[in-house]
Amino acid sequence: MPRAIQVTQPGGPEALTWVQVGIGEPGPGQARLRQTAVGLNYIDVYHRAGLYPQPPPFIPGVEGAGVVEAIGPGVTGLTVGDRVAYAGPIGAYAEERLIDADRLVRLPADIGEGQAAAMMLQGMTVRMLIRQVYPVQSGDTILVHAAAGGVGLILCQWAAALGATVIGTVSTDEKAELARAHGCAHPVVTSHQDFVEEVKRITGGAKLPVVYDSVGRDTFLGSLECLRPRGLMVSFGNASGPVEPFSPLLLSQKGSLFLTRPTLYHYIATRAELEASAGELFAMVSSGKVKVEIKQRFALKDAAEAHRALEARQTIGSTVLTV
Repeated sequence: MPRAIQVTQPGGPEALTWVQVGIGEPGPGQARLRQTAVGLNYIDVYHRAGLYPQPPPFIPGVEGAGVVEAIGPGVTGLTVGDRVAYAGPIGAYAEERLIDADRLVRLPADIGEGQAAAMMLQGMTVRMLIRQVYPVQSGDTILVHAAAGGVGLILCQWAAALGATVIGTVSTDEKAELARAHGCAHPVVTSHQDFVEEVKRITGGAKLPVVYDSVGRDTFLGSLECLRPRGLMVSFGNASGPVEPFSPLLLSQKGSLFLTRPTLYHYIATRAELEASAGELFAMVSSGKVKVEIKQRFALKDAAEAHRALEARQTIGSTVLTV
């Protein structure tokens, strides 16, 4: 019987338990997937801790890759043996799983399953952020928080490839060098630099059209200070905790700012949207313009250890749980 990581009650990393699970045969429109790699993302922490509540017991994880082992009635476009990957729905921390077949995308021959598991959620999130939420143009200067993280490194590279100048916050000098090597022209080390003052200095006081903020509470108000009038604040995560409530009047006072809180699944809701997003991501990776950096690997059964490292900010780039 296959095994999976399960959460029966929200809590810390110790809430992740390694158990046997029954899978069964795929129903109409479903596929059974034998997974080889699972992506680690901060949303997994939110699910585990109860910030984004899930009905218990549940299997966390929203991103993975593997091989199709069986397909249910009515499935077209997939065959047994296909190498596939996905981003959503929840349930990825498992050796095997059932999943709606229309959520799976076939992998190109030049993209490995581990690489795919490290980039589907993060890479399609980046595509959403810089191609749809705010279409980054050549000549733009933008701010990316957590620039040495999984999303951050992809975002820096992709934005640089579009001709943008990237300012990125990091927590250490080592992470600054990593970000710089991946397209971040101006790494800002927040342990000894004020990112708001650095943005003003770098832009000559002009500030920015957009800020991409996955950190949340610790950076939100400072991020607003970095925007020029009618700039866009893109809040897409809260690694430091949820943003404190504030009056919408603040957006007016800071220059008629815009604020959005996008979620990837609203941008890949249809099959056509999913294929377009994954296809553009695969093309960027295959071209070499975006390199997916897997810097940490943990066995799936050691998911608790991976969560501890992620929450302690001991990880850089992407992390994969191997099955």
